Amino acid sequence: LFFGCFLLFCVNFSAHNNLTIEYCQQKAKENYPLIKQYGLIDLSEKYTLSNLSKSYLPQISLNAQATYQSDVVHFPINMPGIDVPLLDKDQYKATVDLSQTIWDGGTIRSQKKISQANKEVDRQQLEVSLYQIRDQVNRLYFGLLTVDEQLNQLNILQEDLQNSYQMVKAFLANGTATQSDVDAVQVEILNTEQKRTEVTSLKRSYQQMLSALINETIEENTVLEKPVDGIINPLSDIERPEIGLYEKQRELYDARESVISSGNMPRFSLFLQGGYGKPGLNMLSNEFEFFGIGGVKMSWNFGNLYSTKNSKRLINTNKNLVNTQQETFLFNTNLQLMQLYNEVLKSKELMKKDDEIITLRNRVKKASESKYENGVYTINDLIKDINAESQSRQSKVLHEVQYLLDVYNYRNTKGVDN
Repeated sequence: LFFGCFLLFCVNFSAHNNLTIEYCQQKAKENYPLIKQYGLIDLSEKYTLSNLSKSYLPQISLNAQATYQSDVVHFPINMPGIDVPLLDKDQYKATVDLSQTIWDGGTIRSQKKISQANKEVDRQQLEVSLYQIRDQVNRLYFGLLTVDEQLNQLNILQEDLQNSYQMVKAFLANGTATQSDVDAVQVEILNTEQKRTEVTSLKRSYQQMLSALINETIEENTVLEKPVDGIINPLSDIERPEIGLYEKQRELYDARESVISSGNMPRFSLFLQGGYGKPGLNMLSNEFEFFGIGGVKMSWNFGNLYSTKNSKRLINTNKNLVNTQQETFLFNTNLQLMQLYNEVLKSKELMKKDDEIITLRNRVKKASESKYENGVYTINDLIKDINAESQSRQSKVLHEVQYLLDVYNYRNTKGVDN
């Protein structure tokens, strides 16, 4: 039990003090305020569909009216022995109307399709917005890797300069060096410390920004794992969320087209009316009476036929506009991928010569130290060679990080998961 708890503690401690770029991207997406819109979009669709479903429920209305007419129905013929009453000119009526849809031509079903299609468009648009966070994480993550490597190289340079400082001080004690030589080395040590201060401040800024993105505190001892060299396949398809957005927009226009078709269909419904008024259904009565009417109703609006053709043409035009936007996006993205691919190749080629340059610079530095010891080299020449070796080491780590950044930028632009 003790061993198990200790192992679990070690795993958690290690996980907490080590970060990967994939973890940072996932946490940044989960922490971004826009992520809350997923739930709001689902709720909006839920309420819309609920309201549409209630359209099938019986519709009840209450109506009342009181009127005074200038004339009423009467018979212009007097028949002997028959007294035809004259209707009152004031009339009153109160009714309760109930209507039940039997078939609406598919309008409600089409509107549900539109609601669902709108939700998918909104969700995919949200995916496009959240996808842009990956670029921010890449810049901050690889920026941190860069400053970490720079600090490591500054430590190596500081160590070399300290060795040179001790050597020059020893020569000064033996009378084979001057105080200016000691001062020159000490100036370089101070310059290195200034650079470390600048890089440390930059690292702190990167840590704060990345911490804000992933909503986790990045400690000083947190280790950022260097990503493994990614695989680039120039022949693979672009898988960006924008492609899905264009597809969802086309589906939305398809749903809107179904509404146009349903608008040209007849409607059938049941109706029931109950009322109380004077007169009732008997128009020749001056008494208040209850009455009721029920039946089946059909309505067919042919006015939509006038605009059906243009409405469908407008939808096709919008679809073609979406297609054009997709083609433009693919064209621009492919151009960007060509540039990024060349950057990857360039960084890879630069890395091939780094080790050889470092080896040669190291030989030159050692030879310079020997020359200085023999009095045929100045301290400034030695410092110059020490800085040159340090610069070659920094160039190597910068090329390595830049190569990884180029790879991830390429994969991110293409839409391939890291």
